[in-house]
Amino acid sequence: MIIVLLFGLMFFLMALGLPVALSIGLPAIGLIITPGVFPDSVTLAALGQTVVQQLFSGVDSFDLLAVPLFMIAGAIMEVGGISRRLIDFCNSLVGWAPGGLAAAAIGASIIIAGISGSAAADTAAIGAVVIPTMVRQGYPPAFAAAVVAAGGAIGIIIPPSIPMILFGFMTNISTSQLFAGGILVGALLGFSFMAVAVFISWRKGYGERQPFTWKQVAATGRAALWSMGAPVIVLGGILGGIVTVTEGAALAVFYALLVGTVINRELSWRELPRLVIRSQATAGSILFIIAMAKVFGWLLAMQQSAQLLNTFVNSLALPPIGLLLLVMLLLLVIGCVMETTAALLLVVPVLALLTPQMQVDPVQFGVLVVVNLAIGMLTPPVGICLFVSCGIAQVSLGKVSRAIAPLVLVSMVDLVIAALWSPLTMWLPTLLYR
Repeated sequence: MIIVLLFGLMFFLMALGLPVALSIGLPAIGLIITPGVFPDSVTLAALGQTVVQQLFSGVDSFDLLAVPLFMIAGAIMEVGGISRRLIDFCNSLVGWAPGGLAAAAIGASIIIAGISGSAAADTAAIGAVVIPTMVRQGYPPAFAAAVVAAGGAIGIIIPPSIPMILFGFMTNISTSQLFAGGILVGALLGFSFMAVAVFISWRKGYGERQPFTWKQVAATGRAALWSMGAPVIVLGGILGGIVTVTEGAALAVFYALLVGTVINRELSWRELPRLVIRSQATAGSILFIIAMAKVFGWLLAMQQSAQLLNTFVNSLALPPIGLLLLVMLLLLVIGCVMETTAALLLVVPVLALLTPQMQVDPVQFGVLVVVNLAIGMLTPPVGICLFVSCGIAQVSLGKVSRAIAPLVLVSMVDLVIAALWSPLTMWLPTLLYR
């Protein structure tokens, strides 16, 4: 009964428009201190102390320092000229094809995903540059926004990834292994999005083509060389075991700052305070959600939610693959209606317990969870990538939602492939770490 009431109150407060952190934390704290929920021998002071301890322990982690650091790196990247140079280079490679600029936008998103770890930051960085250009070349604004949103969602699959950092923190699974597991899946999604964008552009006559010349490739490649170095240095350091994830995040900030101010010279020092404040406001909201979710999860654990879930799953008598697909469907639905960080923090501690019954490796399951939530970023009503690209393109959410439907469909096909064919997620982690 307590569990039903807890989730009911949470969704009710979210429906009222209360901030996500408060929607999660207030019902949990309220029920914890409600008489009768815990034995009378447990004093109110002791319960209050427990709440404070859970709030503190929820964010007391060196690994979580990577979250605000990657947010700063993404903010610097957005205004430091990195995205424009990457788009120009990708366009020089594929601009000759139908829908070449759309494919270039997705290609640049894949590269930028290796810097910030944030889908919203990637969408904003690419969209601000490429959407106006795509519209000038004859692409419908809704299609341009859909392509940019789809590319931005890859930002939490290709490492570094803030949701993967959170998943590793909650489950004590190596974040580096999760990063390695996301590389091939992110690449599959990226190339699938490119194929769909090119096909639609060819069929409907969108965009302009530009002649392919090695001279243009060389010129744009030289200009983008420093920008392309960031993913290589940051990911190479993390996956190679040279730096930790948090140290890699600090390295990403330093490198983005170096490229934006010294090399590209498009970022002034006077802009830095504004960028830091904006990025840390977002990071602070994420950490506040994490702290509140810790209290929420503690109350669930005290109500023996894991045992109840295990009993329910056993009663279904599903084969492992059936249970895995059912969990994937549940995550898709949750990703559509709940903010990504909140969804991750609420469902992972419970669903991660089912990996033995699903017969999947915890690393594979972590990657699948993140892919599910990335798809949720492309669907209304809470798809953050959709909202960012809609704002840049000045197009209604309904129009962009219709335009992005083929991209969402192909992403679901890729998700099924990743779920059923484990080497896609496990080959690189096995090669590098086992």
